[in-house]
Amino acid sequence: MSKETRATYGAASAAPKRRRSAKQAGEDKTIEAALDILSARLRKPGAAMSDPKAAADYLKLILAEKEHEVFLVLYLDSQNRVIEAREMFRGTIDSASVYPREVAKEALALNAAAIILAHNHPSGEPEPSKADRGITDQLQKALSMFDVRTLDHIVIGGNEHTSFAGRGWL
Repeated sequence: MSKETRATYGAASAAPKRRRSAKQAGEDKTIEAALDILSARLRKPGAAMSDPKAAADYLKLILAEKEHEVFLVLYLDSQNRVIEAREMFRGTIDSASVYPREVAKEALALNAAAIILAHNHPSGEPEPSKADRGITDQLQKALSMFDVRTLDHIVIGGNEHTSFAGRGWL
């Protein structure tokens, strides 16, 4: 996992000026350790992000507790192994602005062959909005110009998720 993603998770778990109990601090450390283990496993030769449930479980650990909308991209190599999990955009409690140019720029910089898009709904409702479907279409079209495949877009709402690929939308 990137230092940026880990730092972002740590910043979010610290929450705005709330006191954290010793239990919460311990849980935060456990979650960070779990993310490190998952990240290491995903980087091993042969470990690919080919199981949609595994991808969703990994993303839930990162996004489920965020109090604002976060748009994250898993950049993958040609074997669908994670190159980088990067938080690309951060929004408010109910939206985030997403710029296809920035996602494409990062995909090219990382030499990614494929991506998995993900974002959370702080409301806890994992149902994709019309805007979610629209930005996914824009991203898929933009990235296909560079031969970068969009494998899925996973929307996290609490401990639930919705997969665009699972619904046949990709």
